[in-house]
Amino acid sequence: MTNPLGTERIWRLMLRFGLPAIVSMLVNAAYNMIDQVLVGNAVGMLGIAATNIAFPLTTISAAISYLLGSGGASNYNLRLGEGKKDAANTVACHTLSLLAILGTVIGVLTLIFVNPLIYAFGATETVKPLALSYTTIIAIGIPFGIFTTGSCYIIRADGSPRFAMLCTVVGAVLNLVVDPIIAFVFKWGLVGLAWSTTIGQMITASIAVYYFLRKTKAVVIKRELLLPKLRLSLKICSLGIAPCINQLGSTVVQITMNNTLRYYGAQSAYGSDAPLGSVGAISKLTVVFMAITIGIAMGAQPLNSFNYGAKRYDRVKKTLRFALISASAVSTVVFLLFQVFPRELIFIFGENDPLYVDFAVRYLRIFMFMTFASGVQPVAATFFPSIGKPVRGTWISLSRQILFIVPLLIILPLFFGLDGVLYAGPVSDLLAAIISSALIITEVRSMSARQRAQAVATP
Repeated sequence: MTNPLGTERIWRLMLRFGLPAIVSMLVNAAYNMIDQVLVGNAVGMLGIAATNIAFPLTTISAAISYLLGSGGASNYNLRLGEGKKDAANTVACHTLSLLAILGTVIGVLTLIFVNPLIYAFGATETVKPLALSYTTIIAIGIPFGIFTTGSCYIIRADGSPRFAMLCTVVGAVLNLVVDPIIAFVFKWGLVGLAWSTTIGQMITASIAVYYFLRKTKAVVIKRELLLPKLRLSLKICSLGIAPCINQLGSTVVQITMNNTLRYYGAQSAYGSDAPLGSVGAISKLTVVFMAITIGIAMGAQPLNSFNYGAKRYDRVKKTLRFALISASAVSTVVFLLFQVFPRELIFIFGENDPLYVDFAVRYLRIFMFMTFASGVQPVAATFFPSIGKPVRGTWISLSRQILFIVPLLIILPLFFGLDGVLYAGPVSDLLAAIISSALIITEVRSMSARQRAQAVATP
C-alpha cells in the first residue's frame, strides 16, 4: 500500500496534519491566555506576576517534550520512508519510555528545589508567596504534561493527527469550563487554578496512553522495546535537539528577562512588579501567536521526513514553501494587531493600573516590532531536524534565544535602563530571521542540485 505522504497533494496533507496540530497548539495556548485573564481578574497584577515566575517551568517541560517527541517522530517517519517498519516501531516505543522517565525526574526535582527555583526565576518578595504555592502544584503535573505533548508527536507520525489534537483539546476545554467556576464561584484563587491545570494534564496523559493501548495504527507496544538504550536515545535526541534548544532558549530568555525587569524596574518609575506583570500577560498573547506557527511547522514535519527519506525532494520543497508562506502570513496579521490595538489587548487581562498598562503598551509596540518576520524561525528550526540535519536546526534555535537576545538583555539596559529591554526584541528577531532565511536558501539549492543529478542518472 502506497503511503499518502509520498503521493497526496501537499496542501491536502498540510490540512490533514497541520490543521489538527494548529488546533491543538492554539487551544492549549488559548487556555493559557484565558487562564491568565482569570488570574488577572480574580487575583490581580501580583497573580499574573506569580504565574510569570513559574512560566520557565512550562518552557522547560516543552523543551523535553520537543526533544523526545519531535526527535522520535522525525526518526520514525525517516525509517518509514526508508521502508524499515520494525526500526520505526522501536523508535516509537523507545520515545514513549523516555518521555515517562524524564518527565518524572523533572517533576520530582522541581518539587525538591522549588524555593531556590522561584527566586532564580525572578520572584520579588511581594510575589514570592503566590509564586511558591502556584509552582508547587504545577510541578505535580509536569510528568503528565511532558508525556502528553511528546507522545502527540508520535501519534501524528502514526497517521492519527486528529487523535493527537483530541489529547490536547480535551484537557484545555475541561479547564476552560472549570476555571471560571474555581475563580469566581468557589473563589479558590491561584491555588485552585493551579490544581485545575494539573488535573487536566493527568486526564490528557490518560487519553494518550489509551491511544497506544487501543487505537494505534502501526505502533505496537512491546515491553522489550521500552527499556532505554543509549545509542537509540542519542539518535532520537539528535533530531529533537533544535526545537528543544529553542524552548530552553526561551527559558533562559524568560529568566534573564524576569531578573532584568526586577533589577532595572526597581530603578524606574514603574517599579519591579508592574513590568513583571505586563510581560507575564503579554507572554500569553505571544504564546497564542507561536502556537499557530509551531503548529504549521509540526504539520509539515511528517511530510518533510518521509519524502526526504524517500528522496522526493520536489515534495519537500513544496511543503517547505507552503509552511513558510502560511507562517509569514500569520506573523504579519499578529504584527498589525500588536501595533494597532496594544491597549485593547492588554485590557483583556483586567488590570487597570496605569503604570502596568503603559509599560505593556510600549512592550508590545517596541519589543514585538519585528513580529512580522518571526514566522520563519520556527518553521526552519523544525524543518532541518525533520530531514536529518539537526545541527542547522540547532543553530537556528540558538540564534535568537541565546546568541542574540540574552546578551542584548544584559548589555542594552546598561546604557538605556529599562528601555534597553524593549530594544533587545526587534534586533534579535531581525538577525534570527536573516540567519534562518540564509540556511533555508542554501538547503533548497542543495536539494535542487540533487534533483538534477537524479534526473541525469534516470534513463
